Amino acid sequence: MREEEKKHTSPKFLKRRWAYPAIYLASAAVVITGILWYQASNDVNEKAKDYSYDGVPTENQFDQPAEEVNRSLENFVMPVAKPDETVIEKEFYDANATAEEQEAALIVHGNEYYPNQGLDISKEGKNFNVLAAMSGEVTKVQEDALLGNTIEIEHSKGVVTRYQSVKDFKVAVGDTVKQGQEIAKAGKSSLNEEAGVHVHFEIRKDSLAVNPLEYFNKSLATLQEADLDQQVSTEQASEDKGTEEKKDAAEEKKESEGNDGQAKPKQGAEKKESDESSATPDAADTKDEE
Repeated sequence: MREEEKKHTSPKFLKRRWAYPAIYLASAAVVITGILWYQASNDVNEKAKDYSYDGVPTENQFDQPAEEVNRSLENFVMPVAKPDETVIEKEFYDANATAEEQEAALIVHGNEYYPNQGLDISKEGKNFNVLAAMSGEVTKVQEDALLGNTIEIEHSKGVVTRYQSVKDFKVAVGDTVKQGQEIAKAGKSSLNEEAGVHVHFEIRKDSLAVNPLEYFNKSLATLQEADLDQQVSTEQASEDKGTEEKKDAAEEKKESEGNDGQAKPKQGAEKKESDESSATPDAADTKDEE
């Protein structure tokens, strides 16, 4: 009897007027809930793709290379591993330095003197790898017997680092390098043979060399914002002063040579007078004898 009652229960439920509408509404609710859940999950994925946890866009929305952003956060470093083990063979020629420091920063080649435009870094004669001081793009790779080969890396418009006296190039023009990446090995140059195995390192802005020691551990923005007009005027004043000193020295030398030239005839005249005076007694003696 109970089994028969159970069998008759389902048909009676479906025969009620509200049964099918209820089933339809329940099914529709399930379908709508599934659609809403799917859309919500897609929105979450899009947000995770376009934004970091703090809401800062992570994709390049301004058509600027990501390397430029990273580069602006970097600081200039020495182009070698373990800087504590290095020796600066010759420092940058600073127009504001003392005369002794300036003299030490001169490079002598033949009979000519050249102001050092960078740092000559060595490891006491040992071979070592030369590393990129900052991320950038390689714009020059050139062999040079006098300078000992050159690599130039551009970090921003007008800002470059230059590496000379190197060998065994590891990069080519157009390569993008990261800070600390090996680009060559230290070598020698004919221009500065006294330095031995070394790398000549320069930092330049708009082709003007700056003192690397003043920009190590400082950002690219620091150099970009630096006012180098004053440095140019100072260097020009120093060059003008040196030119004036050389001119004064040349005039003194010329005047000294002129005085020596005038003194010689005088000495000759004195000698002639001396000879005449010595000859006078002899003539008198001859007259007495007669």
